[in-house]
Amino acid sequence: MIPERLLNALILLGLIAVPAWALWADEPFTITLATRAVILALAAVGLNIALGIGGLVSLGHATFFGIGGYAMGILAFHAQSYTALEIGPLTLEGTKSMPVIWAVAVVFSALAAWGIGLLSLRTSGVYFIMITLAFGQMFFYFAISWSTYGGEDGLSIYLRNGFPGLNTLDPIQFFGLCFAILCAVLFAKARLMASPFGLALNAARQVPGRVEAVGLNPQRLKLVAFILSGAITGLAGALFADLNRFVSPTMFSWQFSGEIMILVILGGVARLFGPVMGAVAFVMLEHWLGGLTEFWHIALGAILLGIVLFARGGLIGILTGKGAAHG
Repeated sequence: MIPERLLNALILLGLIAVPAWALWADEPFTITLATRAVILALAAVGLNIALGIGGLVSLGHATFFGIGGYAMGILAFHAQSYTALEIGPLTLEGTKSMPVIWAVAVVFSALAAWGIGLLSLRTSGVYFIMITLAFGQMFFYFAISWSTYGGEDGLSIYLRNGFPGLNTLDPIQFFGLCFAILCAVLFAKARLMASPFGLALNAARQVPGRVEAVGLNPQRLKLVAFILSGAITGLAGALFADLNRFVSPTMFSWQFSGEIMILVILGGVARLFGPVMGAVAFVMLEHWLGGLTEFWHIALGAILLGIVLFARGGLIGILTGKGAAHG
């Protein structure tokens, strides 16, 4: 069995090695696949804060992914069309600057997570799942009816947005940017899990009564985790939209929320690198099996069923010999 820290390092090295080989072999599509895996991993890392540490089973995380994507799409659309964005009495200019777009995506996703969390956390269990699902469907149908930004057809962006000092149209440079963000978020999550807040949140998931007895509010801890989770997922949505140079209402769909959850379960719930492992496995299955048959989801379902029944630690748990995550 492989020690978990060594496995984590091997996963990162693999994510670097594959695009490096693709660059040498002149295979830009492989670099794009690796970038897609990194961005999906980032979204799953966001969900894993709420699900793995906080125990919040959300079927509406595509809401934040879509908000991040539309933040990018709307700002870039107004920049490329040389029109202003009017929000009530405010008139804002569009932008093609990635850092500005990321900031907008994170802020609006965090605000949405705060509002949704305030209402959803009044419930628990299946009721929490259904409320988050309902919010996701509300945003989905709103995006469909938003004809200003493409409605059901979505919105295309001509050129990828810019980052200072980089040519983001170069696949390897855009991959490097996304990879650096993923590494930064993973480092922050590792510190969060080991911090007093992370330990209290983990305790609130397992024994909320004891947490409340020592003067902490379990619901407030979970709300903060939900907001952090939504903000990270929103950032992933902005990067995903830039990768495809396209946004559509499907980014809000409950099916996409399910896919993000599959990544977490596949790799290992509450594992630091579980979402990364799950995203890599998902993209590999999608690419290889999808090229053989359009019914490749059947194989994915069988793998997921086996993990849920026999390896609840996910792929990370299988490779490290630890069947369940710590805590």
